[in-house]
Amino acid sequence: MRRTTQRTPDGTRRGRRRLVRGAVLACVLALAPATWLHTSTAGSLRTTADVPARDVAVVFGAGLWKGRPTPYLAHRLDAAAELYRTGKVKVVLVTGDNGRVEYDEPDAMRAYLVEHGVPTTRVVSDHAGFDTWDSCVRAKRIFGVDRAVLVTQDFHIRRAVALCRAAGVDSYGVGVAEPRDAVWYQGQVRELAAAGKAAADVVLRPDPTFLGHREPGVAQALAATDRPAADRPAADRPAADRPAADRPDAD
Repeated sequence: MRRTTQRTPDGTRRGRRRLVRGAVLACVLALAPATWLHTSTAGSLRTTADVPARDVAVVFGAGLWKGRPTPYLAHRLDAAAELYRTGKVKVVLVTGDNGRVEYDEPDAMRAYLVEHGVPTTRVVSDHAGFDTWDSCVRAKRIFGVDRAVLVTQDFHIRRAVALCRAAGVDSYGVGVAEPRDAVWYQGQVRELAAAGKAAADVVLRPDPTFLGHREPGVAQALAATDRPAADRPAADRPAADRPAADRPDAD
């Protein structure tokens, strides 16, 4: 008995090929923004030890828990405090969400930095940093920051550098390393999706959620650093030059 072989209709084969090509194209398009972030920020990522000195560090918000910085945000602030202590930066711009009265990331960030030895006069708050693009645009257009060290987690730092450069801020990035736990992997997955929005922000250059008027906080804080220590307010002097009662480690 002769067997008969059923042939796949040409239309079905063409349809499968188109489906495979479409899937490959979708993968390429999905990964293209992440590839752009990696290539465009090559050479711009440093550590707290080897990052070039800049007048300003920008620290991005990362959430609060019971009014205090989350562990990830605390680690960002620890890195910024180290940059200040070692003379790599003079002023810290903290940028985060204050869209509700009961939720104030920048004030919590300021309080944490002051607790860790950064004078309150060297911390400037941006209360409308609702996302990374908003924070970068406002750093440039509202606070007049031209060059900065950006501080955030290692999985977020490339996007932050790319967006701030697109906004006109010459940036180096310090990516804070974290344990490879569930939260870290969630952040990595989120960054794949966020890379697409970043690419759209760079192309479309939307205004931030809230722009407002120019604020002199960064310029004023930098001007204060040029004054002799004896002429500064006690809170703005190096710890060794402050009255004992005003030192961070005073009882």
